[in-house]
Amino acid sequence: MQYITDLHIHSRYSRACSKNLTLSNLAAWAKAKGIDIIGTSDFTHPSWLKDIEEQLEPAEEGLFRLKKKYEAENGGGSYVAAPEVPDAKPVRFMLTTELSCIYKKNGRTRRLHLLVFAPTLAAVRRIVAGLERRGCNLRADGRPILGVDAKIIVQLALDADSRCMVVPAHAWTPWFSVFGSESGFDSLEECFEELTPHIYAIETGLSSDPAMNRRLSKLDDIMLISNSDAHGLRNLGREANVFDVSEPSYAAITDVLRKKQRQKLHTIEFFPEEGKYHVDGHRDCDFFCEPEETVKRKGLCPKCGKLLTRGVLGRVHALADRSARQIGAAASPFKSIVPLEEVIADTVGVGKASKKVFAAYKRLLERIGSEFFVLLDAPLDAIDRASGPRTAEAIRRMRDGRLVIRPGYDGKYGIVNIFDEEEKKNAKKRRHGI
Repeated sequence: MQYITDLHIHSRYSRACSKNLTLSNLAAWAKAKGIDIIGTSDFTHPSWLKDIEEQLEPAEEGLFRLKKKYEAENGGGSYVAAPEVPDAKPVRFMLTTELSCIYKKNGRTRRLHLLVFAPTLAAVRRIVAGLERRGCNLRADGRPILGVDAKIIVQLALDADSRCMVVPAHAWTPWFSVFGSESGFDSLEECFEELTPHIYAIETGLSSDPAMNRRLSKLDDIMLISNSDAHGLRNLGREANVFDVSEPSYAAITDVLRKKQRQKLHTIEFFPEEGKYHVDGHRDCDFFCEPEETVKRKGLCPKCGKLLTRGVLGRVHALADRSARQIGAAASPFKSIVPLEEVIADTVGVGKASKKVFAAYKRLLERIGSEFFVLLDAPLDAIDRASGPRTAEAIRRMRDGRLVIRPGYDGKYGIVNIFDEEEKKNAKKRRHGI
């Protein structure tokens, strides 16, 4: 049985995140997206942990569900209720959080983010207590900033419960990741030292995909996972994992990673070009380039002369010891998607935040099924009947990878185009009867 999971998200207590990220809203939107198991996120924040303890109840081993009385959505302000999809499965929560570690090691300041998975609330409380003993401020942010070495976090998690797991988050992001060009390491061993055997997986992040990661032979023994890192409800599931296990449980999910059972896991990925750190560039000058050109330019922006921000593609290029053609048996299966609201926006020629786009999105989900089902599996003729031939054609092209993407760089997301300018002009003429 396949279970779609998104294990890296955030709560309303995380900085720069939506105040509508409540447990009830997360469950409703996870159901609309087609996510079976979602991370609780932010379990080190005292107010959020209180919500978790009060509003969730045990389900399968190591998983939780919303208590009946908390199932109603509770958004405020600009909150938009989740579409109700047919035959939606119940959503489960897994105890997860993200920690930001900033510290000095080997003569450099290191900045990296770590995901922590826990099997029980008792383990969570022990992790929280361990961080508090080290003087960490857990109230300021759902993703707390800690002046603690990453390997200490691994040891603290293992001491709390040997079943806990630590996964380097968005492993290639320039500024805050284990391999980041600006403040990371050149290997997992340099970061985690003797505790490296306890690192079973890394998160690819939006700007890389498994094929890029597999260019490093040192990662052949490491599993690859992908998650949304959503700061708002509509971004849930923009990346996800599909675990093929007999039943949902914490042990079933983490055993796939510990035992390196690649045949039981594939990921759903952003097209990495759309990620906001894919290539090198300088956003203030609207300049980007491939790694080879960065080398020729000695790492400098040709417009202002300042250093370019090295993107994920360039960082992979610098550390890789084989080409994409040499991956072979090390390959990891994955599917690439464009979020459905972006697909519809390109189809109708308006911004993805428009009411017109959401109306079409809602109609598709309510008539056909979850967003993942529409994007990956729904028959194209059913999509045609629900939303018209242009939407069906857009999804066909997305499934085939027939896209044009202006790559993201220096914190600026890439721009996806499914239809070319001539096709868009002709569609506009037809809409206006020209």
